[in-house]
Amino acid sequence: MTSTVNGFDSAVAGAGHTGHLGSEAARREHGRLGEGVYRGPGALTAARRALRVALPEPSSRFSQDDEWCVVQQSDGSWSEFRFHDYHRIFDVPGLYEKIFYDVLGCDTPRFMADLFVDALSGTDQTPADVRVLDLGAGNGIMAEELASVGVGHAVGVDILPEAQAAAERDRPGLYADYLVADLTALDPADARTLADHRLTALTVVAALGFGDIPPAAFRTAYDQIADGGWVVLTIKDAFLAEDDTSGFATMISEGLASGSLEVVRRERFRHRLATDASPLVYEGIVARKRGPLG
Repeated sequence: MTSTVNGFDSAVAGAGHTGHLGSEAARREHGRLGEGVYRGPGALTAARRALRVALPEPSSRFSQDDEWCVVQQSDGSWSEFRFHDYHRIFDVPGLYEKIFYDVLGCDTPRFMADLFVDALSGTDQTPADVRVLDLGAGNGIMAEELASVGVGHAVGVDILPEAQAAAERDRPGLYADYLVADLTALDPADARTLADHRLTALTVVAALGFGDIPPAAFRTAYDQIADGGWVVLTIKDAFLAEDDTSGFATMISEGLASGSLEVVRRERFRHRLATDASPLVYEGIVARKRGPLG
């Protein structure tokens, strides 16, 4: 069974925009939460409005890695999309924004861009001084938010050619470079390209865990950033728990303990709603790179 949601007015889509959990009790439980509604490029507005998306019944529970929806095609038929089938989602203009922003209330890129600016305010740097490597860049939403706060130089990296094509289609000109690369086996030519950009910040937003970006790829990206540079990341609570098997909990906890990562801002927040309308809680971390990760 599914419940059809089409834009902001349906029951489930409305739940994605009511609250940023709304109540004071929820705010105390989950920390700072996103505020505002993502608008995105004007060119995508009509595409997003035309798309019809149906989610499973709210009583159905799925792990985050197995969430799915169905999307109406131009001939009236419906096709299933797993949320982690990014290559298929990016091929449809506006579908990524429709699912995760319009329906499920994601506000993470804007939230993290603001948290980064807040951290920079305590230094002699401004957003215009920062040269960002955006790992897991997707279709460019994080670069869009960074540009809105004054970051003028960003380089995107994603393993999917469909992500690069979507970024160039939907948000042209935001990236000084966009590499399609596997950072677990970085090509020497790509390594030289990254070095030429003299990168001073790494952003990894809504991309860690679930096998999309393994710890080895994160470490390679981290190594491209100048010492004293910035690391801006989000990660689901579960990947920082003692029983985590992804490798991220160990890598991040050891980085913090050794002083390689110096935390400047750290906040729990609601990343988005799950398909059953429960909140998915993440940690947002803004840190300085003070040394190599073990």
